[in-house]
Amino acid sequence: MKGVNRAQASWMKGERLFATALVAPGVIALLVTTTAPLVYLLWTSLHAANLSMPWVKGFVGLDHYVHMLGDGRFWDSLRLTAIYTVTTVVLQVLIGLGLALLVLQIPHGQWLFRLVAILPIVLAPVVVGLFWRTLMLSPSFGLFDIFTTQVFGRSYNWLGDPTLALISVILIHTWQWTAFAFLVLLAGLASIAPDLYEAARIDRAGAFARFRYITLPLIRPAIMIVIIMRAVVALSAFAAIYAATGGGPGTATQILNLYAYQTSFVALDFGYGSAQAVALLILTLAVSAALFRLRRPKGWA
Repeated sequence: MKGVNRAQASWMKGERLFATALVAPGVIALLVTTTAPLVYLLWTSLHAANLSMPWVKGFVGLDHYVHMLGDGRFWDSLRLTAIYTVTTVVLQVLIGLGLALLVLQIPHGQWLFRLVAILPIVLAPVVVGLFWRTLMLSPSFGLFDIFTTQVFGRSYNWLGDPTLALISVILIHTWQWTAFAFLVLLAGLASIAPDLYEAARIDRAGAFARFRYITLPLIRPAIMIVIIMRAVVALSAFAAIYAATGGGPGTATQILNLYAYQTSFVALDFGYGSAQAVALLILTLAVSAALFRLRRPKGWA
């Protein structure tokens, strides 16, 4: 009996070693590609690292973060980040849910809508930004400008006017990623049993009542997943905005991620730019944590 136990213990030990060997490469790769850069980012944010003044170096502690609190451009970029994130996420959820409800009523050919919806998602954000900048929003010959000229009799400088530029980058992000919300919510709607709606109709529940008391509660997890994932991506948006406006005109579309990039790679102040990136990381973690708490039924109510 003892021999059997020893053999079983030896077998279990071998299984654990084998499992560890399988997991170890992934864990090491994760540490090298994510954890190590984050630690270096935090370390850089606590040091003077300005290539335009290489003679100024050394540990500065929290000086960059203190300077950030009095930096008007930082607070302006934070405000733009909040506007950009909230607006794009709300639009994606509302439009995606509306499209999902519409497509769900089509008995045949839903696969075609799913196929078309995937196309904007697979495009690289920088390609999307250049596409909208050159073909859609370009003055005189962009499709939007041609439409407004024909309908309203005037041309608009979509990427040159501060207000229109912010609206434009919000539109670009919404256009590319609404399809994600549409696909997730369509899957959630398709999983609802038709019998629930039949029972509600028998009880003489109207369309709005069915939507409020059946559809929304049952797709709540899908909606929250969409909100969480889209909010995280919007907070760290970069490529599409940079390709379309470069953060301009002026700083009209310079969200926090672009401000950190400008500080680090244009002004060459890697210390202060790293501090801004850490602030963005903290903001993203805080928003994610808050949204995950809302994912619970109590938070939804």
